[in-house]
Amino acid sequence: MRVKVLVIGGGAREHALCRSLSLDPGVTSLHCAPGNAGIAEVAELHPVDVMDGAAVAALAESLRADFVVVGPEAPLVAGVADAVRARGIDCFGPSAQAAALEGSKAFAKEIMNAAAVPTARAFVCTTPDEAAAALDEFGPPYVVKDDGLAAGKGVVVTDDLAAARAHALACDQVVIEEYLDGPEVSLFAVTDGETVVPLQPAQDFKRALDGDQGPNTGGMGAYSPLPWADPGLVAEVERTVLQPTVDELRRRGTPFAGLLYAGLAITSRGVRVIEFNARFGDPETQVVLARLRTPLAGLLRAAATGRLAGHPEPRWSDAAAVTVVVAAHNYPGTPRTGDPVTGLADVAEKDEHAYVLHAGTRALPDGRVVSAGGRVLSVTATGADLTQARERAYHAVDRITLDGSHHRTDIAARAAGL
Repeated sequence: MRVKVLVIGGGAREHALCRSLSLDPGVTSLHCAPGNAGIAEVAELHPVDVMDGAAVAALAESLRADFVVVGPEAPLVAGVADAVRARGIDCFGPSAQAAALEGSKAFAKEIMNAAAVPTARAFVCTTPDEAAAALDEFGPPYVVKDDGLAAGKGVVVTDDLAAARAHALACDQVVIEEYLDGPEVSLFAVTDGETVVPLQPAQDFKRALDGDQGPNTGGMGAYSPLPWADPGLVAEVERTVLQPTVDELRRRGTPFAGLLYAGLAITSRGVRVIEFNARFGDPETQVVLARLRTPLAGLLRAAATGRLAGHPEPRWSDAAAVTVVVAAHNYPGTPRTGDPVTGLADVAEKDEHAYVLHAGTRALPDGRVVSAGGRVLSVTATGADLTQARERAYHAVDRITLDGSHHRTDIAARAAGL
């Protein structure tokens, strides 16, 4: 397979995708829109409004792209993948109707209930009285989720009833559900709407501070594999969660073809789904793709064209991978931007098993890189085990300077037995 690929997006997830695609011998030309300072090193960048389906489709057509990968959730929910396919161009990413699995938590609960997928009991609330009754029903810890997209920050888990009520009142519609105990796992699956191919599981760290303290974020780090997980976990989730969900969406006439992300809790009562996403998750993508040995373009295009059943099973490295996110001052609040990021060349030159993936960065005309978002970059490293991967990741993080930045120091520590 020889293809020209266009990736839509500009975060660390898209940098990880572009890095993997750049290493794929079947990719003849790689483009990204709008991209970022790091992606520019492996792909040709183009300006585009990622929410404008017609503009994205026109760009793909002008580049004569064979294949488009839509990274972020908001364009998928807005129907950008539909617009690309309407031009006759293969596209990896679900339709707007199927992407509602992430775009509406209430819709996701409806699908899970219809498909008998194990998940938390929940109430969908549209009035203050409904929210108050739901909070009273479940008690603390309170789990309150904005029904729509909220960039990973629309969920409040708290013992504080006043804070739970305040979050519920700030949303037009909320899902209030029972608290799920136990460790969390992220499992991606590539699907063409019928066949489901799970990838390797990962665990991410949502809280801003060490020890799972502080506010929720979009993710401060991740690792894979999970040495503590049951060896049969992936097969169980495929059988009880992923395949039934894909089957239910196909039954409704809205097949899900793309990346189905299941956020799971391994509770005392078994596996339960916390949420679904309709795209690769950040920062888990960084560690999962770091371990993937199968060429990425062929796998994704097989899903996009309904040929996944005939595609070889993905191959995986035995290595462990750890990624650590470096965030800007005041993240996840309003981040400070425009601060110089230094030390990137040192990582590239001196750290053979670690690399930087850009997220909120911008390149100045003089070549300097400055911060341009909350999660500025992530450092991903591989090693023989999690201990070695951690050491390499944090050694590389120490080379990078960003005034006022912060990062967690305990990513994968417990899993590594530290």
